[in-house]
Amino acid sequence: MGGCFSKPKPVEVKIEVVIPEKERSKEEMSPNGKASPLIYKVNGTARHYHLEEHPIASIPYHNPKDVVEASVCHVKDLENGQMREVDLGCGKALLIKESGEFHAVGHKCPHYGAPLVKGILSKGRVRCPWHGACFNISTGDIEDFPSLDSLPRFQVKIEKEKVYIRASKQALQTQRRTKMMAKCISLSNYNLSSTNVLIIGAGAAGLVCAETLRQEGFSDRIVMCTMDRHLPYDRPKLSKSMDSHPEQIALRPKEFFCTYDIEVLTEMQVVAVDVKSKIAVFKDGFKMEYNKLLIATGNTPKTLSCKGKEMENVFNIRTPEDANRVVKLATSKNVVIVGASFLGMEVAAYLAERAHSVSLVELEHVPFKKFFGERVGRAVMKMFENNRVKFYMQTEVSELREQEGKLKEVVLKSGKVLRADVCVVGVGAVPATGFLKQSGINIDSKGFIVVNKMMQTNIPGVFAAGDAVTFPLALRNNKKVNVPHWQMAHMHGRIAALNMLAHGTEISTVPYLWTAMFGKSIRYAGHGEGFDDVVIQGDLDELKFVAFYTKRGSRRWRVGTRTAFHAESWRSDEVVAVASMNYDPIVSKVAEVLAAGRTIRKRDVETGDMSWLTGKGS
Repeated sequence: MGGCFSKPKPVEVKIEVVIPEKERSKEEMSPNGKASPLIYKVNGTARHYHLEEHPIASIPYHNPKDVVEASVCHVKDLENGQMREVDLGCGKALLIKESGEFHAVGHKCPHYGAPLVKGILSKGRVRCPWHGACFNISTGDIEDFPSLDSLPRFQVKIEKEKVYIRASKQALQTQRRTKMMAKCISLSNYNLSSTNVLIIGAGAAGLVCAETLRQEGFSDRIVMCTMDRHLPYDRPKLSKSMDSHPEQIALRPKEFFCTYDIEVLTEMQVVAVDVKSKIAVFKDGFKMEYNKLLIATGNTPKTLSCKGKEMENVFNIRTPEDANRVVKLATSKNVVIVGASFLGMEVAAYLAERAHSVSLVELEHVPFKKFFGERVGRAVMKMFENNRVKFYMQTEVSELREQEGKLKEVVLKSGKVLRADVCVVGVGAVPATGFLKQSGINIDSKGFIVVNKMMQTNIPGVFAAGDAVTFPLALRNNKKVNVPHWQMAHMHGRIAALNMLAHGTEISTVPYLWTAMFGKSIRYAGHGEGFDDVVIQGDLDELKFVAFYTKRGSRRWRVGTRTAFHAESWRSDEVVAVASMNYDPIVSKVAEVLAAGRTIRKRDVETGDMSWLTGKGS
């Protein structure tokens, strides 16, 4: 290892924390809730740090040749609540009118390039129609995920009832803006075995945590460690775009980590954490002291328990190398996929046109039944069958057979024998938290780390985020849930970082996810676990539908005077989640409604009149 990814030599550390001016009055809270001075422990010594003003971002146009200004419309062309893509000649911007004021930002979502004009505008922010990321229309800053970058913001002026936009040509081309970040002061003078913030895991949660700390002006040492050999990458693409190489799906280039002094130790596994001494122990015996700890280890794929499971050409998709290898071996060959999970179904869809045959084995009788419901599951299953995927339902694998050391057949408990050159296992995952069993950190019966709304564990200074945690979901009356999805991992990382800096920020986001198969996407928002009914509008056969997941709940309110009251209750079926295909931007609209705290009742969606959900855009 070398550069910003190496183990540094032990030296005395001299570090300062740069904090935005608005945070100067804030003090770090001690575990008992009492205020204490802002103190960080480095090399075993408690130190007070200087607080410096964090520079406020503006719209700099230092190079006149990089600036374009154009009249884009008349002031009366847009009504309040409307958005419009406007062309400045060398690129487009999104012009927005809300509460009588005009705003201009980038017109594409920095995540995957969705046209934001087709998204949802609500209360000062625009939500992406594809994957739910939210951006502040005044600043362009990202407010909900997925995306690491914000939108560029452009100047707007009104002259003679015409709307003018002044913008950077470069920003119009890139359509993204990385927030200002601090760096580590005196980076060359730190100690090998100590860091202020240690992040175990380099997925979305870990990376967003590190970036948020830097965005908030934190200028002490940050170390991320991962068992992976790569820098953080877009993991959902492993099953959606299986032939992608690591550098193609990297979330940030290597130069980014060096520029902002975020150290990444690759192929480094933590095997124990001593929370009393604040020390993490690595597999090779190396020990690192920390002040604040984030555990974002994600999950570990389940394996088969049958004979032959260790055979060559049997894969769990965990790394880019796994995905690339499967594509290479599966081309024009026979593939068996075990498990109709999101991963299993996405892999089946990706390989359907490349492999000679694709067979999918599943214990349930319909794919996605517990998540999307039986009717949606059957519609998806039909789409797969129309694309040459053969299903073997309500059965399991009993044996994997080999010939000359390589996989040749998959034997099912039903007695069916499937020809197989490659087998992909997608039967779920378990949280990667085994190394914490003796740590004193609260782990539930399923192995998930239990955290509060601020992503804090029961141990002061120890936070957890991502697929390995259960947390209180505001949408479901603060029920402790596990939401192992990409967007939620991003938000977990941000909330953890803010609370490492004692902001007292609670998580309140609405879960949002998507899956892509045969060029079509199912979008989903909310948390439908344990739903009682599904209300479907549209045409399942045409794969153009929206499904509302409802659950019977109990509501209570007070009736009476100031001195005497009694409680009454009634039961109400409410929408707790929504899924759609070819029905954008309805999922983003429902997500925005739920995020605002509004209740959607079952009777509201049964009529088929969804005009109340229609967003404005042109």
